[in-house]
Amino acid sequence: MMATATATTPTPERLPLRLEDVPPAPPRRPRVLLVGTALASAASIALFGGLLSAYFALRAEVIGQGEQWLPDGASIPLSPGNMTMVTLVMSLITAQWAVHAGKQQDRGHAYFALGLTVLLGIAHVVQLGFLFTQWELPLNGEPTMQAVLLFTIMGLHVAMAAAALIFFTLMLLRSLGGQFTGRDVEGLSAAALYWYVTVGIFVVLWYGILIVK
Repeated sequence: MMATATATTPTPERLPLRLEDVPPAPPRRPRVLLVGTALASAASIALFGGLLSAYFALRAEVIGQGEQWLPDGASIPLSPGNMTMVTLVMSLITAQWAVHAGKQQDRGHAYFALGLTVLLGIAHVVQLGFLFTQWELPLNGEPTMQAVLLFTIMGLHVAMAAAALIFFTLMLLRSLGGQFTGRDVEGLSAAALYWYVTVGIFVVLWYGILIVK
């Protein structure tokens, strides 16, 4: 009878894990883009705050003298402003949807939400352009103080909205390249933050200029 010997592999001893042996965590990505966007947003708020303060003060002074604020023949219709306000409210939902989809690494929904946000933003700019044609406030010839203030304030907001749309478009292109998805969504969050501020400023313009007049 033959006895077979089985070879056993010795198991290495498990050494206790020490904290100094644990590799350090990777450095956290600095939120330079988000902080820079927050500073730019604060500067935009300060700019519009100063312009609106001057606008409201001059309007109150003219009305206090018993005069009409808007010149004869000029009018600010409500429908275009209300429609563009509804458009911006919808864009807030799609912007947050894009950020949430990016955090969940859901590229399909992130691209779709970003595209919708840009489309709604373009619609907002087009609606404001149509509103300008309905004011009947001339800037050529002898422009009035009201026309200069209205076109300056609303024109700056169009420029701000255009900058936000370019920001979103750049983030969309970078997302298509594989960046700013998953945990690294700083770009999407920064673009959404600037868009939120853009919409918030327009809420004040919509009520203070288009509604109250």
